[in-house]
Amino acid sequence: MSEITLRKYHGLGNDYLIYDPNRNDNLLQERQIQALCKRNIGVGADGILYGPFFDGKEMWVRIFNPDGSEAEKSGNGIRIFSRYLKDAGYVREESYTLHTKAGETKVTFLDDCGDVMRVDMGYARFLAEEIPAVGFGDEVVNEAIFFCDNFYNATCVSMGNPNCVLMLEEVNKKKALQLGPYVENSRYFPNRINMQLCQVLDRNNIQIEIYERGAGYTFASGTGACAAAAASHRLGLVDDRVTVHMHGGELLIEFDSDGRIDMTGPVVYIGSITLAEQFLS
Repeated sequence: MSEITLRKYHGLGNDYLIYDPNRNDNLLQERQIQALCKRNIGVGADGILYGPFFDGKEMWVRIFNPDGSEAEKSGNGIRIFSRYLKDAGYVREESYTLHTKAGETKVTFLDDCGDVMRVDMGYARFLAEEIPAVGFGDEVVNEAIFFCDNFYNATCVSMGNPNCVLMLEEVNKKKALQLGPYVENSRYFPNRINMQLCQVLDRNNIQIEIYERGAGYTFASGTGACAAAAASHRLGLVDDRVTVHMHGGELLIEFDSDGRIDMTGPVVYIGSITLAEQFLS
């Protein structure tokens, strides 16, 4: 078995491992993804970014949660993988297009090093069938839904992946850990769902706490930030330019006149990791 190398980056404390199949001989399996992401026995990460893969001129990445399930999209993951592509010499342009399971995404580097970038995250979708969510009408907007111990005002959003935003007067990690498992695995969401607890601070700032499908409590989430901002925007609580405050830091979310969403935020390179040969055996 040949040497196995990975790169590790984080976006606001949301950390990912990059496994490049073009520079490693082994194919990752579910149990190996789970082992790699465990912080006590593996390297530790909130997920694996597996790629790049090439289909003609299109460049793809696959995104895996720590439990081995595959995610459709990740805002922080897209930024992190884009920084890796720049570092590894795959991308030299100021802007390029990356494909995920949820479709294509345009990424623009805002500095020469790739420390900060703007990502075109597409449109927020509120239709129940697109999330998917069952037992509702056309859209899931400001619905009173019972989770765990009480009714919560919920707005469900697809950002290419499913999100449930609960509007609260105050948010904290304890509440996220309490509600997260109930929301993620609720009977309303056949594919499970990501949860964001959202507190509107003013017309340009919101605070969120995040519990992600297949990952649990996380410091930050790009798609989660977009979903919470989109839900707040749809409810008329914020303007077109919103700073989303999370445990790990801040992302800027901007809405174009047609509703398209741009996300701007940083990425930090942590280092290169060489695995023992027997780790993936």
